[in-house]
Amino acid sequence: MIFGRVRGVAISTLKYPDLAGCRLLVVQPLNSKLEPVGSLQVAVDVVEAGEGDLCVMARSREAALALPDVKFVPVDLALVGLVDELQVRPDGEFDFTLKAGTARYS
Repeated sequence: MIFGRVRGVAISTLKYPDLAGCRLLVVQPLNSKLEPVGSLQVAVDVVEAGEGDLCVMARSREAALALPDVKFVPVDLALVGLVDELQVRPDGEFDFTLKAGTARYS
């Protein structure tokens, strides 16, 4: 999983049928120091994140598996958790606590 910060909403009036009703967000991927890495990306929102939220994301097949009602769809990135608390230890490693979400996995 990777960290990301929500930067906005992507509006799509036409998308894969099984993605109907799924919200798409624009997310900035972050490294372990919470610094921006790479370009903005679009992710499916599974936890009802909002702009500015620090989130945890899943990539590849795991992203598609995160969707609550659909078993497999063409999704490459999904927001699967909102970070409620982040503690960075002196050695640079960190622990994070996720907010309770609305998905059945939270």
